[in-house]
Amino acid sequence: MDQVNVPDALLLTGNVKVNHDGVVLTCNKAYFFQKENYLKAFGNVQLVQGDTLFLNSKYAEYSGNEKKAFATGNAVLTSPDATLQTDTINFDRNVQEAFYNTKGTIVNKDNTLVSKSGRYFVKEKKFQFLTEVTITNPKYVIKSNHLDYYSNSGHTYLLGPSTITSKANYIYTEKGFYDTKKNLAHFLRRSYIKYDDRLIEGDSLYYNRNIEFASATRNVKITDSINKGIVKGHYAELYKLKDSMFVTKRAVAINLVENDSVYIHGKKLLVTGKEGERILRAFNNVRFYKTDMSGKCDSIHSNSKTALTKLIGNPILWNGDNQITGDIMHLIGDNKTRKIDSLKVLNNTFVLSKDTLGTGYNQVKGINLFGKFRDGKLHDVDVIKNTEVVYYMRNDANELIGINKNVSSKINMILENNAVETITFFNKVDGDIYPEDELPENARKLRGMNWRGDERIKSKDDIFTAEENEMNEKLIKEGKEQEEKGKNVPMKVRKETLDYDKKNPKPPIKTEPQTKDKDK
Repeated sequence: MDQVNVPDALLLTGNVKVNHDGVVLTCNKAYFFQKENYLKAFGNVQLVQGDTLFLNSKYAEYSGNEKKAFATGNAVLTSPDATLQTDTINFDRNVQEAFYNTKGTIVNKDNTLVSKSGRYFVKEKKFQFLTEVTITNPKYVIKSNHLDYYSNSGHTYLLGPSTITSKANYIYTEKGFYDTKKNLAHFLRRSYIKYDDRLIEGDSLYYNRNIEFASATRNVKITDSINKGIVKGHYAELYKLKDSMFVTKRAVAINLVENDSVYIHGKKLLVTGKEGERILRAFNNVRFYKTDMSGKCDSIHSNSKTALTKLIGNPILWNGDNQITGDIMHLIGDNKTRKIDSLKVLNNTFVLSKDTLGTGYNQVKGINLFGKFRDGKLHDVDVIKNTEVVYYMRNDANELIGINKNVSSKINMILENNAVETITFFNKVDGDIYPEDELPENARKLRGMNWRGDERIKSKDDIFTAEENEMNEKLIKEGKEQEEKGKNVPMKVRKETLDYDKKNPKPPIKTEPQTKDKDK
């Protein structure tokens, strides 16, 4: 006893050991205030709870009545899965929580967590951070202001603006889950994954860092930052290492050509290949639209290296007011100017347009067609082999002069503003110009003529079916409702997080005994 310096206290020195309700405290020296049931401990202080929690420090205080401990001076909290080092730690045994408000460092296998403050929930084995926290892993760095980290499983739950940075990519999320052991993640609400050349956005993102695979669901948008291309849909898969991307559910690819956007839609879109060698494939009921050009076919194969786009399976093209069909159709671009250069149609070529003032149709029929574009519009067209024509000829006053019907081996058409300016016939021309009343209606149509003007795609919205638009509106509405409902609400803790120890039991922690100075 020392009533002068430490009144009402029992002074204990040398290998002090105190037991209280399931905890053991050891130190070099202690002051025990019996009335308050309060202890102050000095030198090599260690508080042990069971065989799973160890709190070491230079100095500590413990209240037996309140079951609260205060440790300071190189305080270290050790559990089977992690070690926390900071200046001061408070431990409340009633709720089994430890908290600190000084810079702390937590080491958990490959992960190092640094924060200004934090709280540890013993039962859940969870660290919670509500201020600046950084997780450093050999492969990435996570930064957030609200992060829950489960030290046994390595599962991380993020809420609020958070980033994950690595050599491979940059991830932003405002609500997410990350398994630091398996390198698997799930992100919600305003999340995106940014690679060097692609930005992936969606209402729900799944990510596997091991194989660099990402999938996105609902309101998906993938931006090609180099080519300024965009792919949208409501489901997408991206394999970074294979340079491939798959998009479906109202999928559309939007690319810039001649300062104009080209929209390509199919039930499925597949993009493969490295930058400069990319191939776009669109499958099943493909439709595309550009300001002065649109079309339909069964599928599309577009190669950026060769600038060749193949329209495969029942292709039809509308250029201005002209309808063009054939068995095989190719659009050839110019990689230097990024403009459409030419058109090739092979077998069963048919070019149709309505007579501007009458009810008839201008028709050009042949085996093959070769066309050249000027400023995005078809300008110079050659139709060759077995060509047939029905053409309504009008003067400058738009009066019908007659109907030109003939057969030749080749036809050349010069178009201005998508209308035929001149038409020239070559070799073995056989036909005549008939007055309107001398050419019966049934002779004014070439065999195989099929006007499909009611199918013409006149806007970027026409490329989608009514069912696809209905689905789109439904999914957008669902996304907004879920975002509103889930604002500032953390992700629900997964069953695999809660059951982790049941499936992965661990032996008790082993620590070296504290050394005591017997002379003190």
